[in-house]
Amino acid sequence: MADNDWKKRLNVVYSTNPDFNYDTPDENNETETLLPQQQNLRVSLDKKQRGGKQVTLVTGFIGKEDDLKKLGKMLKAKCGVGGTIKDNEIVIQGDFRDKVLDLLVKDGYKAKKSGG
Repeated sequence: MADNDWKKRLNVVYSTNPDFNYDTPDENNETETLLPQQQNLRVSLDKKQRGGKQVTLVTGFIGKEDDLKKLGKMLKAKCGVGGTIKDNEIVIQGDFRDKVLDLLVKDGYKAKKSGG
């Protein structure tokens, strides 16, 4: 059944070659996590689409989702609040821009405040 999945072959021109084998792109193609010194993180305050509540956003992380989750878990624990990690960004509940920025810099990340 997996060999006949038409969605993976969408927009492919028909081939008359009997030995033709369609190459599917790797879907589990995560980029390697950069070293903290090479990361360029942005810490900002956001309250759009959140019912007026403020959250601290950390964006710009390049790497594996597991490493992003580990960093997010550490930031949430150090700030003593909840949050989530999705769409390649860390969301910390509340205005913790300065504290998050200090924690990231102490861990060796290149981080700066942006907007908000």
